[in-house]
Amino acid sequence: MVRLISILVGLGFVGVAAWSLLWGAIAYVGEPHEETVEHRFHLAPKHVAFSFEGPFGKYDRTQLQRGFQVYKEVCSACHGLTYVAFRNLQELGYTEAEVKAIADQWQIEVPSINPETGEAATRKAIAADHFPNPYANEVAARAANNNALPPDLALITKARHDGPAYVYSLLTGYRNPPASLPPENRPGPGLHYNPYFPNLNLAMPPPITSDGQVTYADGTNATVDQMAKDVAAFLAWTAEPRLENRNRTGIASLIFLIIATVLAYLAYKNIWSSMKGRSVRMTGPLDPENMARSDAAKREEGIAG
Repeated sequence: MVRLISILVGLGFVGVAAWSLLWGAIAYVGEPHEETVEHRFHLAPKHVAFSFEGPFGKYDRTQLQRGFQVYKEVCSACHGLTYVAFRNLQELGYTEAEVKAIADQWQIEVPSINPETGEAATRKAIAADHFPNPYANEVAARAANNNALPPDLALITKARHDGPAYVYSLLTGYRNPPASLPPENRPGPGLHYNPYFPNLNLAMPPPITSDGQVTYADGTNATVDQMAKDVAAFLAWTAEPRLENRNRTGIASLIFLIIATVLAYLAYKNIWSSMKGRSVRMTGPLDPENMARSDAAKREEGIAG
């Protein structure tokens, strides 16, 4: 009885699932999805080539240093790098002394505790510290940015589709809204139109506004396009600092698997080469020849059957 009830319950679930699937398919076909204004005006990220793309990609350390300079002078006032420590900058080519100087001169101090009073305090950063958040908490961040919360940038290129290309497109995509944009979708007070942002309007004003906004230490011409590309590359590094090691490991593993496959195939050919052309002889009590011999022997002995 229990088994019968279980079967009926299972059939009921299957029936409900099939009915839901069928009804959903009918609704999808009969009522096509209506395109929203955001979907119609939203643009896919621009195509931009980076040196670290592909299985053989490598970071351009000079570009990463320029990108860090853009982050330091333009982005750090509002956006943190929670998962990046100052000492990690040595991977970009900075010396230990340069890293210590960068940490000591960082404009935002690190939260600390006064050992004498036990009260909250701040101190100069050291190389072992992570980049401090520019705001004490979310409430302070929203209060300073018209209730908008500036995201942490350490993993931003992993959190957004087409990561570095998205960052580059967003930074260079600010423009006046088109005349065909409906009034209800136009940017309101404190908002700025950017077709590369999913909602079309965002609270962050254009951070890179003109050529020469940053003076590069290596003498590179600091155009808006160059600065956006450099900081996008830097943020790709903050999200995947071990990208080059992973690529090398993947290539080595692929080479190993190819060699192992070839050796396995050659071993197979060597072991089974002598077996080619052989056939298994069918023997046993039901073999036709053995049955004929058995019948003949029985007749000679006068045994019936």
